[in-house]
Amino acid sequence: MKYFIIAGEKSGDLHASNLIKELRLIDPQAHIRAWGGELMQAAGAELLRHYNDMAFMGFWEVVKNLATIRRFLKECKQQIQDFRPDAVILVDYGGFNMKVAEFCRHAGFRTFYYISPKVWAWNTRRAYKIKRLIDHMFVIFPFEKDFFARFGYEVDYVGNPIMDAIAAYQKDEHFLERHQLDATRPIIALLPGSRRQELKLLLPEMMAVSRRFPAYQFVVAGISHLPKEWYAACENTPQVRIVYDATYDLLSHAHAAIVTSGTATLETALFGVPEVVVYKAGWLNYRIAKAVAKVNHISLVNIVMGREVVPELIQKACKPDTISRHLQQIVEGPRRQQMLDDYAALRRLLGEPGASKRTAALIWQYLHE
Repeated sequence: MKYFIIAGEKSGDLHASNLIKELRLIDPQAHIRAWGGELMQAAGAELLRHYNDMAFMGFWEVVKNLATIRRFLKECKQQIQDFRPDAVILVDYGGFNMKVAEFCRHAGFRTFYYISPKVWAWNTRRAYKIKRLIDHMFVIFPFEKDFFARFGYEVDYVGNPIMDAIAAYQKDEHFLERHQLDATRPIIALLPGSRRQELKLLLPEMMAVSRRFPAYQFVVAGISHLPKEWYAACENTPQVRIVYDATYDLLSHAHAAIVTSGTATLETALFGVPEVVVYKAGWLNYRIAKAVAKVNHISLVNIVMGREVVPELIQKACKPDTISRHLQQIVEGPRRQQMLDDYAALRRLLGEPGASKRTAALIWQYLHE
């Protein structure tokens, strides 16, 4: 069968790549074209466009790049029309993918959505639009099944694909030696995100914190395909190292972490690393987000748990003094142990690995019904 898969960011590339691997086990003759990243390509997809081309974050960035986004959307629609896939599989990335879903509904292509847009966080009534446009939705958080049920839409809860990624990870026992890190000093991992705006706003704050903890070594989780100038804030901070494309290895050796809000907050928790979650946006983007937000937390750890497990330092609270104070509380002492206990409860709530395999099996089943 033919599949067209769209993932618009780094985490979507990871989860879509695992889904592709499972689809190819079920359907060895699968022909897959995709918008995504290197991992999807390595898994066997023909990559038509890289997600870096679409990395627009926040309201103002989207407005400034509307012409580019429209051009990409037109290009994507034409590629689907030419390919005529048996299934269009959309992975998160709600703004773009919902436009694609609307096209697919009118053009008669079957649509599957893996990892729901976070309509429960921003615009709950968009659930009706999802119900109208998407043939089958596969959700990854337990509460999402009940959420969509409120709108009369039955979805499949498949478990969380991060559990798959972590289960598949093999620890590099030579990581410290390979990157010339000091085995005698505990590591504070810095996960500043993968978008230009995130790195621009948050990496300088993280660098300032690193100067206040001389007993620890601070290591940035870098991404090699991003422009090196995005990491310019590290240049005058010799006590901070950057390791590229080794986030899980870094987390497996880390004592604590400072993490930009996003999927990485959940990954950090599942590796058992106490963390401080940080986030900054431009003034306009922040005011809009605050006005429309329907949730009390921004980190996935706290959203899934329904309470504050990890501290969230947003906008004005995201400054070196405050970050340092919270970091000090989790490098040792009772606050650290409480967080580790909460992480154990989080793992039980998310369940066992297998989300990618379950989703691939359901897609195959629905295509043959």
